[in-house]
Amino acid sequence: MSHVPFGNEKNANVDISRRKFLVSTAGLAAVAGLPAVAVTAAAANPPTSQAKATTEKWKGDTVTSKDGIQIYYKDWGSGQPIVFSHGWPLSADDWDPQMLFFLSKGYRVIATDRRGHGRSSQTGDGHDMDHYADDLKAVTDHLNLKDAIHVGHSTGGGQVVHYLARHGDKNVAKAAIISAVPPLMVKTPANPLGLPKSVFDDLQAQLAANRAKFYYDLPAGPFYGFNRPGVKTIEPLIWNWWRQGMMGGAKAGYDGIVAFSQTDFTEDLKKINVPVLVMHSEDDQIVPYQASGPLSAKLLKNGTLKTYKDLPHGMITTHADVINADLLAFFKA
Repeated sequence: MSHVPFGNEKNANVDISRRKFLVSTAGLAAVAGLPAVAVTAAAANPPTSQAKATTEKWKGDTVTSKDGIQIYYKDWGSGQPIVFSHGWPLSADDWDPQMLFFLSKGYRVIATDRRGHGRSSQTGDGHDMDHYADDLKAVTDHLNLKDAIHVGHSTGGGQVVHYLARHGDKNVAKAAIISAVPPLMVKTPANPLGLPKSVFDDLQAQLAANRAKFYYDLPAGPFYGFNRPGVKTIEPLIWNWWRQGMMGGAKAGYDGIVAFSQTDFTEDLKKINVPVLVMHSEDDQIVPYQASGPLSAKLLKNGTLKTYKDLPHGMITTHADVINADLLAFFKA
């Protein structure tokens, strides 16, 4: 079963209303026209203690990595912690359906923006699995997490696997990887089921040529399965994907393609001792099923494979009710 990803995408056709444009420009004009006295007055009045507290609280939502990068995270609720690692090139916001669901079930939910993505620093380097795993370790250490459950989607699944292999699972109870890139995406003599390197080279070329268009075409087509016959397109999902992708840095997106496609997680998977649920759809057009889910489950010491038939790569969003229920059952088992 061969899936060539990122094909047959739709072209973006953005239609900005004149009214919204006029309102926005009027607001900018008003700001630009502020008298100098107002600016002087603002400078003369330092922030109140309440404002300072708000600023300090906001700063508390980031942790500094060992190489000085600011990593943004969300941390809601109490109870057993679940740590979510997002896919390329998105952000912690991609986990909203899971964060709200598991928060309502009494869990503490935490999600990070990978370096260069979302609200984390747009650094020009360090976009590789070693840095991704170390950044995740910085967050878990900062929050002093115990008995944590780690969940990763797509590239985030690779991040979780590498984190557990590189830093151990002493404070980890379980893990789940969904539509995840391990063991290895690119085709090699030892990995004949992988995709040719030219596929990923083409992705980098599309991103470099027109990132905004590329980040529309991908969710409008294979990511959510909207290119499949009979599947109704949901425009807000496409634009939310686009929003998250464009929040991140172009360099992080470009280098991330190499990180998720060429990192070999084979030995990492063998090192993990905790129970791991591997969730993958046979119709995944981004990370082909035969070269990923079943192989990962086989390499894990305590892996369980959960296969879906017709769900898309982005099933954590399009079929959140199904995925959330299966995750909850695994967590409670």
